[in-house]
Amino acid sequence: MNWKSKKNQRLVEAVVAITSESEARRFLRDVMTEKEIKEFANRLRAAEMLMEKASYTIIEKETGLSSTTVARVAKWLNGKEGGYRIILGKLHHRKTIQLRRGSS
Repeated sequence: MNWKSKKNQRLVEAVVAITSESEARRFLRDVMTEKEIKEFANRLRAAEMLMEKASYTIIEKETGLSSTTVARVAKWLNGKEGGYRIILGKLHHRKTIQLRRGSS
């Protein structure tokens, strides 16, 4: 993947420019098909389930992903880039803060 190409850099800049859930939903809907959005949501869920030590079989049943895709998500989850881990860590932190606020 050439992240330094102008087009790829611009896409990353667009993602970083998103400042709300509403903007994110609208941008994702404009840039991807409904099928692609569902696929990416399922991959994120698979990564969450892998971190929770769920079996491939359970992940495949819940997400509808193939074993090959689940294996690919596992490879990226444990890879050097760390994209899934970074985002899942942020989501976990955000959820923890929301739970604390709700219980005060």
